[in-house]
Amino acid sequence: MKLCRIGQPGQEKPALVDRDGGLRDLSGILPDLGGAALSAAGLAKLAAIDPASLPLVAGSPRYGVPVAGTSKFICIGLNYSEHAAEANLPTPPEPIVFLKANSAICGPNDDTVVPLNSTKLDWEVELGIVIGETARNVAPDKALDVVAGYCVINDVSERAFQMQSTQWDKGKGCDTFGPTGPWLVTRDEIPDPQALGMWLTVNGKTMQDGNTRTMIFDVRTIVSYVSRYMTLMPGDIIATGTPSGVGMGKKPEPIWLKPGDVVELGIAGLGQQKQAIVPYR
Repeated sequence: MKLCRIGQPGQEKPALVDRDGGLRDLSGILPDLGGAALSAAGLAKLAAIDPASLPLVAGSPRYGVPVAGTSKFICIGLNYSEHAAEANLPTPPEPIVFLKANSAICGPNDDTVVPLNSTKLDWEVELGIVIGETARNVAPDKALDVVAGYCVINDVSERAFQMQSTQWDKGKGCDTFGPTGPWLVTRDEIPDPQALGMWLTVNGKTMQDGNTRTMIFDVRTIVSYVSRYMTLMPGDIIATGTPSGVGMGKKPEPIWLKPGDVVELGIAGLGQQKQAIVPYR
């Protein structure tokens, strides 16, 4: 299934994408797409519904974040060796874990706002993992059992802020720095999350063109590893790192985003996003 939340910020309602690409209103079935609805049992109930029995959504509504009730937005750094190389950093021997502020999370096509005093605004297309079951110390061979599905994420980053200290959070957690969606695509539709093409363009020019098969740490490893250190809850999101091609690594000079730029990105089977870069307001 492709599940989503549509409507203006703070007023989103759950929906699903039918076989013809139409949006079907789920708000008469469940209040929102979070909590128990993301569990294996909850998703099985949704899968049993005939989409044709649900109201068809008219027009082109805004896509919101595809899950509700996210308690943690977790990120994995330097998870592609070529990206580590372009950042002039060593390949990590174990996953690098940091948190992105929940207030950074926004819809997939919402504007990206340039923060005050920003000088080095960058992009990162990433595979997102959405957790569906509470998980603590889950074994790698059981890790996918707690995954509800996958989504597209742009881990927007302000490199000047990020590199001001050993802690990256300042450069990762600004408002609008977490475009997520458009859909939560359930795990049954993505049999191999390590075989997904991914891309990103700026003003129509390809900047990133990669594949999740080149991850250093795969989805199973990441979910298991993170669950050792914090309890994963339904609706939690894990961004799994970006391939090479970020602005910071461009030669001969870095390329930074500026107001007026347009970023588009996507992952095979998971949909795509589009953000306009706008000044602080």
